[in-house]
Order: sequence, then C-alpha cells, then structure tokens
Amino acid sequence: MVGIKTKIKKGDKVLLRKGKDAGKSGKVLRVIPDKYTVVVEGLNILKKNIRAKKQGEKGQIVSVPSPVRVENVSLVCPGCHKPTRIGTRMKGDKKERYCKKCKAKI
Repeated sequence: MVGIKTKIKKGDKVLLRKGKDAGKSGKVLRVIPDKYTVVVEGLNILKKNIRAKKQGEKGQIVSVPSPVRVENVSLVCPGCHKPTRIGTRMKGDKKERYCKKCKAKI
C-alpha cells in the first residue's frame, strides 16, 4: 500500500462513516498517503499528556485530532452537499475531480 494516491485532498470536506464520530463532517487538515489515512479537523479527537518543559512549569492535557483510514470517510460534494464518490476526467490536458452524483467539478 506504500505510495498509493488518495482521491481525497487537503482542504476537502469529508463525512466520517465509521467510528465514535460517525455521521459528523469536517475539513481535511492533512493526508498521509503512505499509511492511507487522513486527519480531519474536530473529529477522532484524542487527549494527549504534555510533560512540563522547564522547572516550575505545569504539564498539560491537549486535544489532538487522530488520523482516520481513508475508506472510513467519504467526500461531501460542494455542489449537491451530499456524500459522494469521486471520479476523474480529462479537461483539456489536465485531470479534474468530479462528483459522481451531480457531475459537478470538485
């Protein structure tokens, strides 16, 4: 699975299909193609303990979004606002992504 290109890109709005936050949507912050995962803003939040850096400073508990497998999310079309599959087509000499439901460019 190393080097697989995902159809979901940074900045896309996705809907989480499985897990504790199933049914919620958010913006993709980061794509990790080597592990076939994405990090979604506000979803799959984990608490992380941070140790004190200096003497006398207190440690903290920070909420961090954790990666989610790509097959557990689906892209939300900006045109029809529904979760959809993504297709690719040639537009001149460039590839473009489009919604399989309403055929709008993504």
